[in-house]
Amino acid sequence: MAEHDVEIAELLEPGQKPSPHHPSRERVKGKGYFRRLGPGIVTGAADDDPSGIGTYSQVGAATGNRLLWSAPLLLPLAFAVQEACARIALVTGHGLAGVIKRRMPAPILYLCLALVVVANTVNISADLGSMAAALQLLVPVPQLLGVVLFAAIIVIAEVFVPYHQYAKILRWLCLSLLAYVAVMFVAQVEWSQVLHDLFIPQFTWSKGDIALLIAIAGTTISPYLFFWQSAEEVEERRKSSHYRVTSTHVRAMRGDVFAGMFTGVFVMAAIMITAAATLHKNGITDIQTAEQAAQALTPIAGDFAGVLFLLGIVGTGLLSVPVLAGASSYAMAETFGWRESLEKRPSQARAFYGVIFFSILVGLILNLIGLNPMQFLVIAAITNGLAAPILMAVIWWLASDEKLLGKWKSPLWSRILLGIATIAMALLPLLWLLAP
Repeated sequence: MAEHDVEIAELLEPGQKPSPHHPSRERVKGKGYFRRLGPGIVTGAADDDPSGIGTYSQVGAATGNRLLWSAPLLLPLAFAVQEACARIALVTGHGLAGVIKRRMPAPILYLCLALVVVANTVNISADLGSMAAALQLLVPVPQLLGVVLFAAIIVIAEVFVPYHQYAKILRWLCLSLLAYVAVMFVAQVEWSQVLHDLFIPQFTWSKGDIALLIAIAGTTISPYLFFWQSAEEVEERRKSSHYRVTSTHVRAMRGDVFAGMFTGVFVMAAIMITAAATLHKNGITDIQTAEQAAQALTPIAGDFAGVLFLLGIVGTGLLSVPVLAGASSYAMAETFGWRESLEKRPSQARAFYGVIFFSILVGLILNLIGLNPMQFLVIAAITNGLAAPILMAVIWWLASDEKLLGKWKSPLWSRILLGIATIAMALLPLLWLLAP
């Protein structure tokens, strides 16, 4: 890598002061914090996409609160991964695929790229299908019309709205996650039991429990989040023509990332708690989709809870599908050297926007030809499970590279957490094979 990429310095005009890479996020505390939150909060919220909602609902319905302890365990691990991705992009000025391209052999880059793009595309298909099914339960419109409608809205917003405006839209869509917090408090939850299950692990050595843990971990620590986090750090950096990385800004970045991942994991726990207190408690243990969870929830917790659950699916889908498509597009553009930025017009970055359009189009077509979205989720889970440990090992190596990051390389605590997360993600499938 060129020396200027490592040093992260630019020549300034006489008397000109350097500005931080993300000026609005320079301060950690103070009034207007929500406006200053950047890629971290969007990334964390996008983690709770409709397919994730379906996964967490199934876990809560099948096991009650027995696996709830996975939430506080996964939070520091997910945070370490996303913080490393943000750090790499913040310091180098390149997205994850761009840095891998410069530092790793080409076969590793292309393997990771292929796995991420395939997983993202099938996730898009499943999310569009879930959003349309949720809309159909609220408004009597045909399923296919709902899929086409949501696909069109997302393409228009992501392609034709400039990034600085689009980022604001994404931040406000994060509020849709509050629906699941509201549902949790509407349900009749035994909080003393929740506190016990949250901190006292319960686990049975079986393929069933291990499979559920793989689903939870794979949904929470997903490769598309790695690429989106780093790409949006680069987008934020483009707002400043002259910049410097400071310890204050690194702390603010870390706070942003933690806020996002805490939000994602908290909502995950809320969905599991709600499903346990309603579905599992009433003997409903087999929930395959998010909209099925909402349908089953309504007669138990009331129409208000069911409607909130459905509205949350639509809101999180509008947030997560653009992130899925955008992550694929950034990864492809950095790999093949295309012009890329959500701030550019389509005519200025045709290939970049072409990937976004094509990803959503394929997701739409997979719904139109009548294939089962749940099959797509299984394929996505497998590809995510294969890609995540490989990518996390690469991220660990890059975040530890003093030649690449200089004094801003990841601290020891971060490398330890990232190493534990990588080993755990790699071992879970092996444990599943060995379990009775």
